[in-house]
Amino acid sequence: MIRFSQTAPGAGADSPLHRFDARIKLISALLLLVGIVITPERAFPAYPLIWALIASVGLIGGIHPVRLARHSAVALPFALVGITLLFTVPGQPLIAVGGIAISDAGAARFAGILLKTLLAAQVSILLMLTTPFTDLLWALEQLRVPAPLVQITALLYRYLFTLKEEGARLNAARAARSAGKRAGGSLLWRAQVAGSIIGSLFLRSMERSERVYAAMAARGFTRGFTRGFAGRPPISAPIRWQSVLIGLLPVTVLVTIQVLARAWWSR
Repeated sequence: MIRFSQTAPGAGADSPLHRFDARIKLISALLLLVGIVITPERAFPAYPLIWALIASVGLIGGIHPVRLARHSAVALPFALVGITLLFTVPGQPLIAVGGIAISDAGAARFAGILLKTLLAAQVSILLMLTTPFTDLLWALEQLRVPAPLVQITALLYRYLFTLKEEGARLNAARAARSAGKRAGGSLLWRAQVAGSIIGSLFLRSMERSERVYAAMAARGFTRGFTRGFAGRPPISAPIRWQSVLIGLLPVTVLVTIQVLARAWWSR
């Protein structure tokens, strides 16, 4: 499981990928994500090749492919939403149980969605693990992303930790009231307790956000945005053409995989 830490991801590591220009990494990651999304669903030979490409880039950054695969499991619940495609997409039946059939087209589409989700998650996690968050914000600023979006992203990341601390306090209070013993009761009762904790966390978050905004307004915060909010000086460093060429290497490999996959798929 990926754990949130107020220390920027990748801040303590040193590799060619960690030292690479954050702007080029961000653009390359976005292009890789687009390439994964447009991969034909039934071009299954393309998926291991794309995974090998991501794993190779990860090894350059000192990140083992197993670690990437383990972290990408957080995206599984989102991919499993498409499990209904197994039964709703028309096609040749593969398995039929009790009048419910799983079609070959539905299985292929669901498998494609599942594989694309896992691969896209690995690209995002690789970017996160090799780039400090302040560098990502700086890259967004340098790439002329609208300032309010950068501001919202920075505040969201910062106050995830505040939300985590509020949840930890609520869990500590619940444990104190039960004297450290395992709570009993039916499943419905436990669901009600969990719901009340979630509701309390929501209300506390709303109250905390109001106090935070009042404190920011008292310190002169306005709805406008000034460059350099990312935590580093708003210096516009030039992009080296050597970095651009290196950043285009994985994109070029992915384009080659796409061409081969579409040629195989169209046979």
